[in-house]
Amino acid sequence: GRICKVPEAPLFTIRINCDIGGTGKRADAFTMQADQFVGKAIHVLNYYESVGQPIGHHLDWLRRNGYTPARCVIVLPHDGDTQDKVYDVSYRSGFEAAGYDVETVPNQGTGAAMMRIEAGRRWFPRIWFNEATTGPLREALGWYHEKKDEQRNIGLGPDHDWSSHGSDGF
Repeated sequence: GRICKVPEAPLFTIRINCDIGGTGKRADAFTMQADQFVGKAIHVLNYYESVGQPIGHHLDWLRRNGYTPARCVIVLPHDGDTQDKVYDVSYRSGFEAAGYDVETVPNQGTGAAMMRIEAGRRWFPRIWFNEATTGPLREALGWYHEKKDEQRNIGLGPDHDWSSHGSDGF
């Protein structure tokens, strides 16, 4: 019952949670998830994923969907501050140049991925998904799984595959 029409709450900030990729056709996917914390509920409003596109493409999606700097804050993973060695820019500087406030989550060290998964599980009962615009994210979350060493019967953390980018941003 929590996958339905979820309207935006006009007076609440929209958080754009990102998992960054790169440019070029072999790059990892860049994902953005638009959500709002409304009381005790978390409303997942929209989801975006692209491969190999420059930041201008991501900014265009934000603008087309009304996610303007006045309404949104961009949340980047720790490597969002990393500057490109050729152009001396980072995702942070690119979003800030477009007028957005940007938060960067600090590197949380070894084991952080599993801690984030557990946090997601705890928060999941509070989450409402907009049915029309979050299908690919929900599909990624459903597929997200642990990489296993079958010979030693141990888990090696999240498997880095097509589902990991949207799930990591979540």
